[in-house]
Amino acid sequence: MKRLQGMELFVEVAKTRSFSRAAAALGVPKSTLSRQVAELERSVGLRLLSRTTRKVELTDAGRLYFERCQHIVAEAQIAHEELQKLVDTPAGPLRVNMPADFGTDFLAESFMEFSRRYPDVTFFLDLANPDHASRVFQTCDISIEIGELPDSTQIARLLGMLPAHLYASRDYLEKHGEPRHPSDLTRHECIEFRAEGAGRVTRWPLTNGSQHIEFTPGNRFSVNGVAMARRLAMLGAGIAVLVGGQLAEQQSGQLQRVLPDWQLGPFPVYAVTETRLLPAKTRIFIEFLMERLGSSGQAKDTPAFMT
Repeated sequence: MKRLQGMELFVEVAKTRSFSRAAAALGVPKSTLSRQVAELERSVGLRLLSRTTRKVELTDAGRLYFERCQHIVAEAQIAHEELQKLVDTPAGPLRVNMPADFGTDFLAESFMEFSRRYPDVTFFLDLANPDHASRVFQTCDISIEIGELPDSTQIARLLGMLPAHLYASRDYLEKHGEPRHPSDLTRHECIEFRAEGAGRVTRWPLTNGSQHIEFTPGNRFSVNGVAMARRLAMLGAGIAVLVGGQLAEQQSGQLQRVLPDWQLGPFPVYAVTETRLLPAKTRIFIEFLMERLGSSGQAKDTPAFMT
């Protein structure tokens, strides 16, 4: 029991790379946490953490031990929840990794609503664009990803489908004219949005009923952030792909829908986890997002990421 407790404390420090943050998440004094992790290191006979005044890093032995321990600790926590009949009462820290713009624009209200329903859950939000979920699970419980996922051992649950449309500023359209058909886009400046780390050519899959056209935008401006694409479009740099129905910028007249009969996607939004065996806080949060984003998708092994 004492060793399992040491594993749990070590896993929290390894995830946060900080004794202070781990102590806050676990609700224990930092000195107690440091002492018990040191006792764990003595019991295994190896140094697991490299400590300096500025940061905490895993040693080679620590990385190996962490890979094993996180699964043991997760299963122990789930067993404890089930035995204590707490499976429907989420509690504890929940780490969520997500694209920054999507998280800010679409999920902020969801986090607020969930926290009101379940006040014992604390959120650690990583607003990043991960290369893929398989590379980030040492620091998160859930990775929110948009588009098709690469083949992986991770588990993906479909949260919903995200439609996108083309937008440009009125000044740009007055200067360059308004396209009437996707073929007209070849004569326009188009702001390319690329997925983080993607090496493939970006394509815009435009649909209008049964019509489907794939257009490859030019890349005078190629960005990996939606906020920058939106701002450049507002400044008249060209036509951009933006997500959402009635954008605030469209309502205020700063942006105008281009090719209003056509849309891109819709693109799938997934919650990706490392295992199907999930603690209450993770499982219920995923179910909550499925309700908010409008999907009843089933968990499945992941297929390939969108460019």
